Amino acid sequence: MARVRTALTSPRTRTVVAAVSLASALTLSLSSCGKADMTKQTSPFAAAGGSRSVTLSFGSWVGANANVGVAKYLLEHELGYHVDTTQVDEIPAWDALSQGRIDAILEDWGHPEQEKQYIDEKKTVTDGGTNGVTGHIGWFVPTYWAKAHPDVLDWHNLDKYAGELKTSESGGKGQLLDGSPAYVTNDKALVKNLHLDYHVVFAGSEAAQITQIQQYAKQKKPFLTYWYEPQWLFKQVPMTEVKLPKYTDACAKKGEKDPQSIDCAYPKTPVKKYFNAQFAKGNSDAAKFLKKFRWSNDDQNEVSELIASKGLTPDEAAEKWVHAHPEVWKKWLP
Repeated sequence: MARVRTALTSPRTRTVVAAVSLASALTLSLSSCGKADMTKQTSPFAAAGGSRSVTLSFGSWVGANANVGVAKYLLEHELGYHVDTTQVDEIPAWDALSQGRIDAILEDWGHPEQEKQYIDEKKTVTDGGTNGVTGHIGWFVPTYWAKAHPDVLDWHNLDKYAGELKTSESGGKGQLLDGSPAYVTNDKALVKNLHLDYHVVFAGSEAAQITQIQQYAKQKKPFLTYWYEPQWLFKQVPMTEVKLPKYTDACAKKGEKDPQSIDCAYPKTPVKKYFNAQFAKGNSDAAKFLKKFRWSNDDQNEVSELIASKGLTPDEAAEKWVHAHPEVWKKWLP
């Protein structure tokens, strides 16, 4: 998530750059063109001779893998498409979508600047509607600690516990554990504006953050972490959200003008899909299918846990979920 720190209208975008070869090629292409208008470039996977192919982008968090895994499986097995998938960081993914290098992003947590640029102004990207998931970012503590110290669930009391949350990386302050600096996060601004004795420490990725949380939980240690829903880890490590100052539209508008001024909680966000405009206008079976793709937080968590906790590949997890839930996905078929 290089953060386009677009405040409260864009909660959690979780991304880490660990790309496959296409992602590397995309990064090189995007970085080498400066500010040139790339919207007219064609996709390296453009269908040739009427071939049925589609390219899907996914972020580095496991929920994004779950979406793409299921969509890929059904496009290939039910609709006869060849599907290419590529991991691309969030902002470059919008650029690639605009250029036609990818056809769809299936999970975006809100990037107002990119929406304005590519949907409203260039008209190279189309809003694909929600994928059915409702996302929310917040600050969480382990439930076992919250039960022993219920007042920690009010942000006003966090400084009381800063000493217990110090780590070697937090510089003498309490540690607020975040994932990647590229994720959508308002945490540094919140710590500053709420005058809290905490320091934001980045684990570096969702996987690294999960590992750290699991280690703390195994030892029954207290921790305070940036976290989000939907997320399969809640089943293994129950966590309770700390109540931050209430989210308001006024706070959101203030944050849009100056992200460093944010001083309220993250909103609940309908997670959305976005399509390359030409791909959407073509109204192929793939486009029709992806427009209808819509599932629940529980559905995504089920697939995510199979991938992250049970060790299945996205394709294997998708196959397992598809066989178990025909009542959900058959509605997506054109």
